Amino acid sequence: MNRVKEFRTNLGISQLALAKQIGIARQTVNLIENNKYNPSLDLCIKLAEALGTDLNTLFWETRHL
Repeated sequence: MNRVKEFRTNLGISQLALAKQIGIARQTVNLIENNKYNPSLDLCIKLAEALGTDLNTLFWETRHL
């Protein structure tokens, strides 16, 4: 599970705009958002930076006890 779509939509940017910003295909953004592609660490870092967050917040679910 990841929060890429949540962060992207909250920033009001399209999949295409995000893809262009970090140098990947729009389809790759779609696959990541739908948990059908596991991005490399380098790509995870680029996504987090582009979305103004950190890796933990973007890719790891936190549970409230």
